[in-house]
Amino acid sequence: MDLLIVNGIVLDPSQGICGPFDVGVTEGKIADWFAPGTVQAGLATEVVDAAGCFVVPGLIDLHTHVFERRTALGIKADKVGIRQGVTTLVDAGSTGSRDFPAFLREVVELNQTQVLLWINIASQGLCDGRSELADLSLLKPDETERLIKQFPLIRGIKARMSRSVVKDSGLQPLVMAKRLAQRVGLPVMVHIGNAPPKLGEILDLLDSGDVVTHAFHGKQGGLLDENGQLIPEAVCAMERGVLWDVGHGSSSFSFQTMKRIKELGLSPFSISTDIYCENIRGPVHSLITTMNKYLAMGYPLEDVIAAVTWRPARILGLADELGTLKKDTVADLTILKWIAEPITLVDSEAEQMVGNPYLRAVNTIKSGKVWRHD
Repeated sequence: MDLLIVNGIVLDPSQGICGPFDVGVTEGKIADWFAPGTVQAGLATEVVDAAGCFVVPGLIDLHTHVFERRTALGIKADKVGIRQGVTTLVDAGSTGSRDFPAFLREVVELNQTQVLLWINIASQGLCDGRSELADLSLLKPDETERLIKQFPLIRGIKARMSRSVVKDSGLQPLVMAKRLAQRVGLPVMVHIGNAPPKLGEILDLLDSGDVVTHAFHGKQGGLLDENGQLIPEAVCAMERGVLWDVGHGSSSFSFQTMKRIKELGLSPFSISTDIYCENIRGPVHSLITTMNKYLAMGYPLEDVIAAVTWRPARILGLADELGTLKKDTVADLTILKWIAEPITLVDSEAEQMVGNPYLRAVNTIKSGKVWRHD
């Protein structure tokens, strides 16, 4: 074997497994699992000792912005990817069809973190500012469709449906995105924020597998009504199979909203950051910091790991390739350690919460290559 990971607790929600195993890697793939101590360390070229740690599938951040050279908010993918314990990033609409070739050259090919894409329904994406859906003539669904059919790294379509983005375009950008999504068989990720359009009208257009990101913001007009109950359109959307994603961001995650959602017995389907060059300094910091916020609120570790591994992989249609430690899949793993100390966590409303213990990345393993985090 090229690599042997020993003494860790393997936690793989895709297979419902949590227990002590050693994991072997050969030629960038998961070779097999072994009972602890079964395989001699001398049989592997490299050994990672994961004593006292969880060995989990490589983390997936479903909502990021990593088009650093062409957008005002872009950040280098490896900085928020393999250097932070994340093996796969999905850029959420930084580019549309116009600048897609540059995105390939400058992001996908120049980073060791795997980068996938929600392509923006607007041809210019976020490269010309953040009101990309105000001019419907700049939406080029036919060009976008040709790219989707040619490049499988495009896993869905992004539409940012809030007042500052759509201006007077109303629901039409989402209608166009949905028509395209239905033709190509991909999901839509919808950014929600300040109305108009009203959230209920947005949700009524979504189908099973579509994703609502920034789902737990603290602004008016969100998932909860004035009585703290889910709005009727949200209940119907859930029944149809619409999925809730965190998309933390600078202004889109509220502890108070999330506490009420938890009281209602609900959980996010996926946990993501909406990380970019500004909010990496706070309040987001990293995907693992966002995970720690959910742990501090009392969500079980297994659920939190599932929300950053096999569940986003399912959204992306890649559940047989990513977010799992099944034999013969790509050897993407993250090694996490509990730190038994208090940590102060901050939401987008500047509310604080203390977590104890919290998770920290010890190693990132991408396609069998190991990064060690001090």
